[in-house]
Amino acid sequence: MVDPALLDWLLDTDPALRWQVERDLAGAPPAVWETTRARVATEGMGARLLARQDPGGTWAGGAYFPADGSAVAGQPWTATTWSLNALREWGLDPAVLAGTAEKLESCRWEYDDLPYWGGEVDACINAFTVANGLWLGRDMDVLAAWFDEHRLADGGWNCFWVDGAVRSSFHSTLNAVGGLLAHERATGGTPATRGARRAGEEYLLVRGLLYRLSTGEPVELERAPDDLAYPLRWRHDVLRATDHFRRAAELDGAAPDPRLADAIALLRARRGPDGRWTQGERDPGEMWFEVDVAPGEPSPWLTLHATRVLSWWDSAA
Repeated sequence: MVDPALLDWLLDTDPALRWQVERDLAGAPPAVWETTRARVATEGMGARLLARQDPGGTWAGGAYFPADGSAVAGQPWTATTWSLNALREWGLDPAVLAGTAEKLESCRWEYDDLPYWGGEVDACINAFTVANGLWLGRDMDVLAAWFDEHRLADGGWNCFWVDGAVRSSFHSTLNAVGGLLAHERATGGTPATRGARRAGEEYLLVRGLLYRLSTGEPVELERAPDDLAYPLRWRHDVLRATDHFRRAAELDGAAPDPRLADAIALLRARRGPDGRWTQGERDPGEMWFEVDVAPGEPSPWLTLHATRVLSWWDSAA
């Protein structure tokens, strides 16, 4: 049960967040949350981001980076892939973007000028592209098959394989299995893609989402895995990772894997006495507009995602 005061706080938010609270935490009937979800296209953040789309179907004129190449600190988050990720995760009805998939046929990746829907060499980028393409109604089987073909010997992926990396990355592997999960949910997958997803998930699970397999010591990442900040973009952390396994278990009809316990404990420890999670320091980079709160403030988005994960874990226990 979610505290009523906390639930009221979460419901007093943008439609992109509110409909998920209604569905997943408040237990509202479909007629309620589907009505709120439809508002994403016409109100709040969803409508604002839709208004930024270029006539040619892109955002900021580029696939992964803005076309103007403006020098800003950090990764710019305004280009097409990041904008599609946001709209998809916010629950926009893809029918609102009718014609966008076709327009993006002429979009090219900044890497080697490759066609947008064919993907490129980066596992994370290809995972986002699979999920976005399926959401927009495209056949993404060829790009989904890429993951099995490019899986490393230890079971996961590393976006720097093209530069010679032979050990998998927590970040790359989490994003890869996310793209494969989206493919499996939409199409049922193939024996190869289903096997690749499970191998990648096992790579993370055998390491408890946190540890080096060789020593059992905590893995050293650029940021601590319990340092959480919304938007949740590409980094491996205890919230993104446990949320993936929540969604995978839902698809598989499986109970939570006990090897998630340490990551769940870290996530739970980040919850404040009032049941909220605090916004951390985000990766720098240009955004179209603010989508959450400043660092140090209680984050409705983090609280939604984390509460949903803990509700799943605790109900199974």
